Amino acid sequence: MAVTTTALHPVLVLFAHPAVARSRVNLRLVEAARAVPGVTVNDLYERYPDFDIDVAREQELLAAHDVVVMQHPFYWYSTPSILKEWQDLVLEHGWAYGRGGRALVGKVMLNALTAGGPEQAYRPDGPNQFTIRELLAPLEQTARLCGMHYLAPFVVFGTHRLRPAEIEAHAAGFAALLTGLRDGTVDLEAAGRAPLLGASSSPTHGG
Repeated sequence: MAVTTTALHPVLVLFAHPAVARSRVNLRLVEAARAVPGVTVNDLYERYPDFDIDVAREQELLAAHDVVVMQHPFYWYSTPSILKEWQDLVLEHGWAYGRGGRALVGKVMLNALTAGGPEQAYRPDGPNQFTIRELLAPLEQTARLCGMHYLAPFVVFGTHRLRPAEIEAHAAGFAALLTGLRDGTVDLEAAGRAPLLGASSSPTHGG
């Protein structure tokens, strides 16, 4: 479904990095996200250092935004632990899914993540044996269970070897993707089918 409406779609970035002060890439990506009007950055480790998640607040944030982006480093083929805790507590039966659980129906969800290894490491013939999208299958199914549109992940590969100019290019690509999601210019059908989204591969309506 390509979104063609001129209405803005507020974007919520769930940012999860337990050591962001030592991060090069995620720190720059989240800075770029904060600079996009209409984007709310919710830094989970900063807000909940003791993992005491305010479920009511988080549900209010979800209800107020049309697009949910989980931004995080790729830890052991998944997310940092606070995002799992967030899912366990916030996505309640009867609210996010199940009988009467329709609060998230029609919203958009995707992951924006960084991986230390190169892109070729995440292929069936590579050392990790699966693609990034395949490894994110539990999150994709979570989104689908909640009635959300799940898009391909935005991935920055090979973070340990990126030069500053390359990091800036990825940050610009992330900001452009968030802007497109906010403005409704991303072709959701194409983005849902794609293996990955990135600075040069984000599907947009009309190019």
